[in-house]
Amino acid sequence: MGRNPIILLCCMSLLSSVTVADWNILNQKTKNGLKITLKNYCESWRMNVELHNIREFKVVPEECIGYIKKYVTSTQYDVDSELAMEECTVYLSTSCDFKKDGRDAWIFDIDDTLLSNVPYYKKHNYGGENLNLTSLEEWMSQGKAPALEHSLRLFNEIKARGLQIILVSSRKEHIRSATINNLVNVGYHGWTSLILRGPEDELKSVQAYKANVRNQLIKNSGYRIWGVVGDQYSSIEGLPAAKRTFKLPNPMYYVS
Repeated sequence: MGRNPIILLCCMSLLSSVTVADWNILNQKTKNGLKITLKNYCESWRMNVELHNIREFKVVPEECIGYIKKYVTSTQYDVDSELAMEECTVYLSTSCDFKKDGRDAWIFDIDDTLLSNVPYYKKHNYGGENLNLTSLEEWMSQGKAPALEHSLRLFNEIKARGLQIILVSSRKEHIRSATINNLVNVGYHGWTSLILRGPEDELKSVQAYKANVRNQLIKNSGYRIWGVVGDQYSSIEGLPAAKRTFKLPNPMYYVS
């Protein structure tokens, strides 16, 4: 009789181990009984990040790190980014009545919008590790981020149309020189303003900071902001809003 509790505990432990293994590796079912694979789950997770249903996540789920790696280094990521930029071009060509008085403006974010931080995240499990801000800023200070080619083409097209290009980033002021050098070295030049986060902005959320910048640009400088491009919802949401917003894919991290 004394052995029964031990046997029972061993069986429970075994069942628990199988359950964990099933979640990480084997097929699962939804609450409605639909059979899914790990790939289905990770694709759904990524899609719901882009739809802004999943918010405030700190790391990519461990079981999805390999999937996110494949996505951000894939042709699909390139195609998704290219189509987003092509939609900007369609909008510029069909829906914008520019006044051409020096007040027509367009806003770009920088990180994973103009410059790619994928090389940094490659060394940090593609978002599978908690963000180390010091480490990330050291990477930014090196000025080695490559251009996102589709964004560079859009940047040059908008510049050719005579719009004022304003770069609004949550990067801090002490990285200004490195940021300018990085942008110029990969082909970006001719923007009107580069606005970075000062000490007075550090207690604000990124969304509040960027909305406040837009407010100042509209009220104090008289700009008409025809569009904003960013990889985070915090770059494009909040009031006052641009006439149109465009989001690039980024399942590696979330900035609120």
